[in-house]
Amino acid sequence: MSRAGTTSMRHAGIDRLRGLAIVLVVLHHLGLRMPLRDTALGDWLPRRLLNALNYNGYEAVFVFFVISGFLIAGNALDRWGDLTRIDLATFYRRRASRILPCLLALVGVLALLHALNVPDYVIERPGQSLGGAVASALGLYLNWYEGQTGYLPGNWDVLWSLSIEEAFYLGFPLVCLLTRRRAVLVPLLVLLALSLPWSLASIAGNEVWKEKAYLPGMAAIATGILGALWVRAWPPAARDARALRWFGGAAMLAMMTLTASWLWRTMRDGVMLMLTVATLCLLVGMSPSAPSRNRLRGFGWLESWGRLSYEIYLTHMFVVFTAVRLWRAMGGDPRAGLWWYLPTLLLAWWLGWLVARAFSQPCERWLRGRGSVPSIAGGTSA
Repeated sequence: MSRAGTTSMRHAGIDRLRGLAIVLVVLHHLGLRMPLRDTALGDWLPRRLLNALNYNGYEAVFVFFVISGFLIAGNALDRWGDLTRIDLATFYRRRASRILPCLLALVGVLALLHALNVPDYVIERPGQSLGGAVASALGLYLNWYEGQTGYLPGNWDVLWSLSIEEAFYLGFPLVCLLTRRRAVLVPLLVLLALSLPWSLASIAGNEVWKEKAYLPGMAAIATGILGALWVRAWPPAARDARALRWFGGAAMLAMMTLTASWLWRTMRDGVMLMLTVATLCLLVGMSPSAPSRNRLRGFGWLESWGRLSYEIYLTHMFVVFTAVRLWRAMGGDPRAGLWWYLPTLLLAWWLGWLVARAFSQPCERWLRGRGSVPSIAGGTSA
């Protein structure tokens, strides 16, 4: 759930898509505790629509995976011209400067809250411990740890996707350098991307691991990388072709959001491949022009959510837990739960903005400034 740097692959359209995904994640975690269908809104809007708003957080994370692969591969292509020419030190330094400050700070805060026995933050399931949670979060296997021991408290649980994403990026540049040829790398990525429904179907008897296993998430990231390679190899010059791909991807995502329960019953694990392909079509169909020419009036707030998606993702459960505690302290009337949604969303954005402005962005600039990154022909310097 990380943010890539500003390049030609990054523009307002992608920020809006990321913004929509992180809003769905926050709505999901809030809806698990105060469902929209039980609020006064249930008298006016279809139950299917309200459930779509509340229960597509898992799918939204896979949208993030595709976007991550698309952006990070695109940035690497901008910088080095080809994925087989990635500079390992530069790639890892840029990933570490973006990921580590917030991750280390979050783990430290959560460890302190656990030690203080603060409700909603205490690790108390059998087989779990603070040491195990810290080691799994920093060792990028928290998803496996939860698969073995059960769900961790909410603020720890969000790190399952980071474990998948960063484990992938530890090995990805090495694979690119070892294959040495795009003709070898691309078929491997295609096989990984298409393995998504089969890798999900192969996991039985452990619902937590089925949700958080490495291979399905990495398949979604591979789909995004293929999208970046596609755009570089065949630039979408025709406006009509771009519009058709964009409309097709957007229509597929909208249909999946509104008919999720029916699709899961009929297509089962194939739904996730449909989701990643739809996201790929949407990304490829977006114009690669400058952000100012992609901006739509009235959607600046959504772009802001997208730019802050990493910080919001890591911190939003603090706001969700606080809102739910206050709601319950005031009687916990399900019909009144609706009025907690907008303040929770606003505070989640504000906390993400504050963390980015005061902590993660200064840390990222300082860490990247510790080592010089040479300019690469056809790319950009750090």
